[in-house]
Amino acid sequence: MLQTAFTRLVGCEVPIQLAGMGSILSPELAAAVSEAGALGQITFAGIELEDAAQRLEKLSSLTSKPFGVNLLIPFLDRQIFEMAIHKARVIDFFWGDPDPSLIQLVHKAGALASWQVGSVEEAIAAEKADCDFIIAQGIEAGGHIRGTLALLPLLTQVLDKVSIPVLGAGGIGSGRSLAAVLGAGAAGARMGTRFIAAKESNAHADYVRAVISAQAEDSVRTSKFEVDCLLCPSTHGVLRSALEAAEAADGAYVAEFEGEQIARFRGTAPYKGFTGNVGAMACYAGQSVGEVRGVQPAAEIVAELVQQAEKLMQRSAVSA
Repeated sequence: MLQTAFTRLVGCEVPIQLAGMGSILSPELAAAVSEAGALGQITFAGIELEDAAQRLEKLSSLTSKPFGVNLLIPFLDRQIFEMAIHKARVIDFFWGDPDPSLIQLVHKAGALASWQVGSVEEAIAAEKADCDFIIAQGIEAGGHIRGTLALLPLLTQVLDKVSIPVLGAGGIGSGRSLAAVLGAGAAGARMGTRFIAAKESNAHADYVRAVISAQAEDSVRTSKFEVDCLLCPSTHGVLRSALEAAEAADGAYVAEFEGEQIARFRGTAPYKGFTGNVGAMACYAGQSVGEVRGVQPAAEIVAELVQQAEKLMQRSAVSA
């Protein structure tokens, strides 16, 4: 197995962290990723305490291995936070200035704290706030993008400035790209897009099909999916087909979920249960989307990534 400072710190076997992807992250997906040896995660953002408790209970029942809870600062619910820090191995923060008071509470509960950053300055602040590890997110990522640099320039600078473990995020969806960030000095990789089509994913079937048929160049940067989004204005990584479908859609709404109409350009990713023009919703996807070639069990995806990375790194070591 690919042991790194990240795996030793967290207690997992594989240097992969599942990215935060809202309601696309089912407890089943998070558990399957953790059971496969990586760090599975579940996101709590804009949901009720009871719903969060049920999802966390389900996840805890499906795995005894380490998992994380991803929290977005603009959506931070203190009750959910207090519940999560006593259940998860890692509390993973995003979209806000690193907050030492939050990190202190995480540590007091016996958990680890990670923070996804988009700049060198934010990475330095996260280390000063006493985070246990950080994630450097490049603009190749899907979803909400924090910074303005591609992953490699950002990762290189961050690794030179901090001493805690750093994971790379953005455009990583193959064993080759995993090996690349490890070779650059990262302690692991954060991946989301590759798991949208996992068998255990909660992504809508139309979304999954769109991801499978897409290539790397079909992931575009846009700021248009910002309706009812507390993380906006920001740049997003979405499928070109979703952007074009939303631009061509007639009327103010494109889809519906349990009687609630979904406005055009609303920043909600389509999960199971949506009806209507789902392809015009915020189909987030990073530039690794070309690596998604079909529906696979999450464990199979993790194993494939690790086997490819190990083989490439062994070959590189022999060549050297």
